[in-house]
Amino acid sequence: MEEHKVVPDVIDTVPPHVVQVKFNDLEVQLGNTLTPTQVQKPPTVLTWPAEDGSLYTLCMTDPDAPSRESPKYREWHHWLVVNVPGTNVDQGETLSQYVGSGPPKGTGLHRYVYLVFKQPGQLSCDEPKLTNTSGDHRGCFSIKKFASKYNLKLVAGNFYQAEYDSYCDEIYKQLGM
Repeated sequence: MEEHKVVPDVIDTVPPHVVQVKFNDLEVQLGNTLTPTQVQKPPTVLTWPAEDGSLYTLCMTDPDAPSRESPKYREWHHWLVVNVPGTNVDQGETLSQYVGSGPPKGTGLHRYVYLVFKQPGQLSCDEPKLTNTSGDHRGCFSIKKFASKYNLKLVAGNFYQAEYDSYCDEIYKQLGM
């Protein structure tokens, strides 16, 4: 994560654990390259060391919007789920529905970072709930600030890189862009 500057662009320290992220038989491996076509749907596997009875926050964020050289929308968050019991993401409260990777044409590789935080208890968030049919309120997000606001403790992380492919055009249509 330091080699690809996820630390310090997204978080201040390397997480103590790696969150396992799989899209069917494709596995995220700390910076490997996947295509937007391969990650168009939410991961089929998400696991991390979870404590019984604990709640977690899951975030997927892109610090390279619109490009790594000019990240004026850093971060653009693709997915945000709070109050996840253990590793049961589908039982958490979705604040931002999943949007697959959609780096603009000609902007090179983007980092897509998965982070898991342990919550101090049940969260009652005042952030707007976002659907996957609009890009509004997703840019200029900071998972660091969100984690600080809700006193979250970093547990695990992972990331992959992706650049434009033709599926990105479908994402832009989905978001009304």
